[in-house]
Amino acid sequence: MYSVSMQERSRKGRKDVNQLAKSIVDSATDEAEIIKKAVSEGKNPAAVLLGRRGGLKGGKARAASLSAQKRSQIAKKAANKRWHTK
Repeated sequence: MYSVSMQERSRKGRKDVNQLAKSIVDSATDEAEIIKKAVSEGKNPAAVLLGRRGGLKGGKARAASLSAQKRSQIAKKAANKRWHTK
């Protein structure tokens, strides 16, 4: 009934427990490395982490705080810059 050339579903393999543990450690290490770099540059590590968290929120928080009219103005300005050459 089925065609021989029918493709199988793509499957995302579940991570092995060890792979999951490694990914957790890697993500925690990244944060530790960011703090070490900030301290070596003379920055406040707490402020660096707060700034990073704010940067990750970024556009969503900004879009939520803007009115629809202001967002429309920004979008029109961006489209104008994008499509009109100098």
